[in-house]
Amino acid sequence: MLSFFNKIRKAFSKSRLILGDRIAALFTKPLDEKTLDELEQILFEADLGSALALEFVDHLRSYTRKNVGESDFMGAMKAHAREILQKPPRVQGREAHPSPKVILIVGVNGSGKTTTAAKLAKIYKDEGKRVLLAAGDTFRAAAIEQLSSWAERLKVDCVKGRAGGDPSAVIFDALTAAKARGHDLVIVDTAGRLQSKTDLMEELSKIKRVAEKVVPDAPHEIYLVLDATTGQNALDQAQIFNSFTPLTGLILTKLDGSAKGGILLSIYHSMGIPVRYIGIGEGAKDLTPFDPDAYVDALFS
Repeated sequence: MLSFFNKIRKAFSKSRLILGDRIAALFTKPLDEKTLDELEQILFEADLGSALALEFVDHLRSYTRKNVGESDFMGAMKAHAREILQKPPRVQGREAHPSPKVILIVGVNGSGKTTTAAKLAKIYKDEGKRVLLAAGDTFRAAAIEQLSSWAERLKVDCVKGRAGGDPSAVIFDALTAAKARGHDLVIVDTAGRLQSKTDLMEELSKIKRVAEKVVPDAPHEIYLVLDATTGQNALDQAQIFNSFTPLTGLILTKLDGSAKGGILLSIYHSMGIPVRYIGIGEGAKDLTPFDPDAYVDALFS
């Protein structure tokens, strides 16, 4: 457990430099209005957004009024962050009865979608699930080959179509095959769509309709993969994708190279969509379930 926490801390080291370390230094000063203004600026620069930054400052003001003479300001910050993340999510996935469970992976180009789909397959395979990967990103031949290569490495089945083909047809074939072969889970990679492209977003809606015809209530989960290095732009992506295909979870990648780890708090505070997994490295095992307590400790310690 210690080595896992250290790995999380390392992944958030850049974020901590502009958040936890700067806040700790700030709290060596008297907690007056000037200090609180500086705190608000630090939180904003850590991609918590203006509304959440102001909420943290107000929480600290309240803490000082209720706890006169106490000075565990960092503890108060952590407590409020945990309070935000412990609120019930505003969305839920659907139960898959009968199998297979269908997870749709969506996101923009460059977010790490295809690799994330494969890493997710490994997690479920290691749990004893029979997994099938569906190469639904038919817009990029490289994506099809990349997912096929991952499937061979992981020794899981993969259904793919031709480059430039209809992604909905690939999904239909994959789900039909999964039902026939008794798979527990289908993970569907989709094309990297720019959130401004309405026609491509509508194609995503078509994929959902086709999936539901083959497997009841599919897709049961829709995970949006976000590149943590994009900061507040990740929140914009989440809002737009959610308007087209209601999301049930988020996967944050590239956290190990980002100084914008605060965006996780910002998105959950704004939308109530839970972070399911985080990417903390390049290895197959570096996609890990999101642990709110470890995240808060790594960010603010």
